[in-house]
Amino acid sequence: MIIEYIVCKNKAEAEKIANNLLKKRLIACANLFPINSLYKWKGKLQKDKEFVLIAKTQKNKSQSLEKEVKGIHSYEIPCILQVNVKANKEYERWLKNELKK
Repeated sequence: MIIEYIVCKNKAEAEKIANNLLKKRLIACANLFPINSLYKWKGKLQKDKEFVLIAKTQKNKSQSLEKEVKGIHSYEIPCILQVNVKANKEYERWLKNELKK
């Protein structure tokens, strides 16, 4: 099981991406959180309020997920991080079943 950590410009974009990924069965579940981001972009320090989308899926879905996110994301270079995780076996079973349907 993996978690995809995707930073979005706002809640509406995070929801749009999550709904798209859920409909295409690329993820089984998504969580959205408001965040404050500090970073340098094109040589200038930026401070933004953004939303992070945490998407739960399987490793074999990651390439399709990344392609899908890049196709609808508003950022020139979206942040799409992949984290390998271990979950309780009941949750992993549920996730696998959701991605099969």
